[in-house]
Amino acid sequence: MRRGFVKITVLHIKDALDPPVDPLLDQLDAALAQNGHTTRRLAVDDSVEPLLWDLTNPQPDLVFNLAESFRGRSALESNVAALLNLLDLRYTGSSPTGLILAGDKTLTKKVLAFHGIQSAKFATMYRGQSDWVGDINFPLLVKPPQEDASLGITQKSVVNDVKELLDVISSTQQEYQSPVLVEEFIDGREFYVGVIGNSRVEALPLIELDFSKFPAGLPKIASWEAKWGDDGDEKGAQFEGTQSIFPTDLSEELTKKIQQVAVDSFQALRLRDYARIDIRVTAKEQIYVIEANPNCYLEQKSEFARAAAKGGLEYPALIARIVELASGRYSQ
Repeated sequence: MRRGFVKITVLHIKDALDPPVDPLLDQLDAALAQNGHTTRRLAVDDSVEPLLWDLTNPQPDLVFNLAESFRGRSALESNVAALLNLLDLRYTGSSPTGLILAGDKTLTKKVLAFHGIQSAKFATMYRGQSDWVGDINFPLLVKPPQEDASLGITQKSVVNDVKELLDVISSTQQEYQSPVLVEEFIDGREFYVGVIGNSRVEALPLIELDFSKFPAGLPKIASWEAKWGDDGDEKGAQFEGTQSIFPTDLSEELTKKIQQVAVDSFQALRLRDYARIDIRVTAKEQIYVIEANPNCYLEQKSEFARAAAKGGLEYPALIARIVELASGRYSQ
């Protein structure tokens, strides 16, 4: 791909255009323009046929892939990347393989276990069948394994006895029509670790999800209500009781260990360009991977963008770096 002015198609889900329009779109356009690129936005609709035409007419030099679902389903995210592969288009972010491995939290755990990376003990259950990996103990966290953005995770997802467990398994299966992931609830501090690179991979400064003002008596989890508000309106005690901060009390040794686990997870799951690894650390400094987020949200106030800025990559430079990483993969 030629250097200098490059034609980039910004591929995003159509919901990003619903009022209020996702601010990431304008921010990304501005950063790409500042870096000398021309951009065109393209929304992923529910039909493949028009998308095939729109992706190739005109042909872009690069697709900046922000499409995190298809037909409203996170489990189909990998199919968008697969379509880009079939069209022989160059694009940012992870391949279908990485998106599948990270998109199914059960697969994520199995891959990480193979590589000696610790996550919570778990089982999967679906319609009377179970897949157990070791004994698991209460309290347990129940969630759909192929959803993101904390969909399907509420305070009721943390269960303390068999009756609660069966009730939540039943309701989750009914709502999402998928297997249910049941894992030990890890009580500890939660960190978001941005990872960037390909042949040379590095972790960004840590961001902590601070629960110090969380409502008393509730399990400290990044539930739907904590992330988005009680009604998705960024209001409510759980939302207002959490904030993302740069921790100042971690030892350099522990910080490096957490970052290394994030880098190892990124590589084990075959992710590309950039991702965010969510991690919990217990009081005894045991490190557990919660999940991996390939092609994570890049809005300027997001944890990933803030961590990049903390590490010296201001927003236009961060976007330029992602474009450079993607371009470099296709020039090898």
